[in-house]
Amino acid sequence: MDVVLADYLRAVALGLLQALTEFLPISSSGHLVLAPRVIGDQVSSLTFDVGLHVGTLLAVLVYFWRDWVDIAVALLRDVPRHRARIAEWSAPSRLGLWIVIATIPAVIAGPVLERTIEGLVRTPVAVAISLLFFSLVIWLADHMGAERRREADLTARRALFIGVAQAIALIPGTSRSGISIAAARWLGFERGAAARFSFMLSAPAVAGAATLTIGGALKDGDAVAWGPMVVGAITAALAGLLVIRVLLVYVQSRSLDVFIAYRVALACVVLAAVALGWL
Repeated sequence: MDVVLADYLRAVALGLLQALTEFLPISSSGHLVLAPRVIGDQVSSLTFDVGLHVGTLLAVLVYFWRDWVDIAVALLRDVPRHRARIAEWSAPSRLGLWIVIATIPAVIAGPVLERTIEGLVRTPVAVAISLLFFSLVIWLADHMGAERRREADLTARRALFIGVAQAIALIPGTSRSGISIAAARWLGFERGAAARFSFMLSAPAVAGAATLTIGGALKDGDAVAWGPMVVGAITAALAGLLVIRVLLVYVQSRSLDVFIAYRVALACVVLAAVALGWL
């Protein structure tokens, strides 16, 4: 197959993979550790990592565009008027603040844990173990959490708890969406509210990941394959919009069991492949 065509096909495949795994609770980082071993990693990290992150970021920004506009307008009104009297802020302003607070743990943990994670847990066996362990965590939270709280019940403390959980997702195989939804479910939030906050919380997390990837890749002198990068980003954005919509509808009436079953099955396949010398 022509090398250029192979790069574009790989971009489409990874764009779909990124969209599915970023928003579904099955771990994007874990899949992206495994994917190069299956479809090859000839294209630079700058080309794919940045393109895929930009694509999923666009999906979140576009899908929730009304919410982002409401948050921005409300903050511009409420901060000068009410200052630190947060109880007097409108709901969109408080939501914006909760997203900022929930992002802080990942901002702190990311640079600290980056080298440790890169060296110790970015292996197929580590990903499989993480998939299995956090499947249990997500299952327990999803089934034990009471459906009594909605988005309006978010507070600074609850947002911070969800943010600490999100920071754990720096470990490949955890799932950023899965662990943040699980944390919200543990606090008693409805599945729909938990998923919605998790998706909106992904915007600063994904933007930060893209920024770090750009910095690292440029420092290493990686070349940019602009065509595959754009194709991967567009694929991830369009597929991401669909995945967000489908999952928000799905969790209104169903548990996360199907995703947990997939995680467990994938972990078993990975461990078997390692044992057989295929990975």
